[in-house]
Amino acid sequence: MILKASFFIVFFTLFLHWETSETKSQAEIGQASLPPRGWNSYDSFCWTISEEEFLKNAELVALRLKAHGYQYVVVDFLWYRKKIEGAYTDSYGYDVIDEWGRMLPDPGRWPSSRGGKGFSEVAQNVHSMGLKFGIHVMRGLSKQAFNANTLILDTTTGKAYEEAGREWRAQDIGIKERACAWMTNGFMSVNTKLGAGRAFLRSLYQQYADWGVDFVKHDCVFGDDLDLDEITVVSEVLNGLKRPIVYSLSPGTNAKPTMAKDISGLVNMYRVTGDDWDDWNDVSAHFNVARDFSAAKLVGVKGLKGKLWPDLDMLPLGWLTDAGSNLGPHRNCRLNLDEQRTQVTLWSMVRSPFIFGGDMRKIDDTTFNLLTNPTLLEINWFSSNNMEVQ
Repeated sequence: MILKASFFIVFFTLFLHWETSETKSQAEIGQASLPPRGWNSYDSFCWTISEEEFLKNAELVALRLKAHGYQYVVVDFLWYRKKIEGAYTDSYGYDVIDEWGRMLPDPGRWPSSRGGKGFSEVAQNVHSMGLKFGIHVMRGLSKQAFNANTLILDTTTGKAYEEAGREWRAQDIGIKERACAWMTNGFMSVNTKLGAGRAFLRSLYQQYADWGVDFVKHDCVFGDDLDLDEITVVSEVLNGLKRPIVYSLSPGTNAKPTMAKDISGLVNMYRVTGDDWDDWNDVSAHFNVARDFSAAKLVGVKGLKGKLWPDLDMLPLGWLTDAGSNLGPHRNCRLNLDEQRTQVTLWSMVRSPFIFGGDMRKIDDTTFNLLTNPTLLEINWFSSNNMEVQ
């Protein structure tokens, strides 16, 4: 009964403010002019996805979801970690990095990356399908690069960054005391007040642009992990690149509307919750968050080269894995059908990005129909001023 009541309250409120597609156009000028839609590998593969698995999922997104506005296919975290014995989500020393301390795809899982090509061939394949390619990245500098004390690349010269008569290295810019709280063996903030710190961040995002990346999910920089300095520098770098890249922040544990106002104009998406999984407690926790960000008039405001959207996280529907697992997709979504319908409806009414997390290779008719419901998709893109009313 509680489930049905929550559904009715929110839906009724949105219906009062619904605009039709006749009042707006998908051709609105600007980056992320509408809430982005796509697919992300995390809910189904955690970190273990291979190039073959990714491209097959992308092919199916193009075949089945692209016609419904789904554009982005995103490789989530640790694409640079070798999938060998001893490697897991917070292991140390298994990552592939270049001489400048930048992450490179694991050639064991991403064979087209060999020879320094990075994700170039994967991005080309995705683009040939009429889709856009995205990657997940962590904050700042990896602990592995810090300990190796790698040189920092100056993208303007193609050589090591020099200032004050010397070359600068990873240990000059890394802030060990600001390691990512949930991946302490992974990444740390960099000192953006230093020219070398800013040069390092430029070298990262220039490389992503060179690969053909269209979307970056930047993790451990928002909510409890807020690093406004790094967000600001990355936004400036992306703003100066010739290639447009949608900029998304994650995660959003304890994110507040006041925090969101600080990043207005800097990014295109930002998480407003922690990780959402297929558990009703996770889903139900989004109602109050959705209410607060909608009431603060933060939906569809000015973002980086376009608009800005609060993000309720991926939709964990269909064929999934478990958080932190080394095992790929192996189970069905644990939400019952009413709960799944409620989740998709809430995401739609809040105008959250629609990022599907299940394995496209085993998508069932029920999941497909939820993701492509024309009324919900219309609401998600073309409604306005949606508020909770008691």
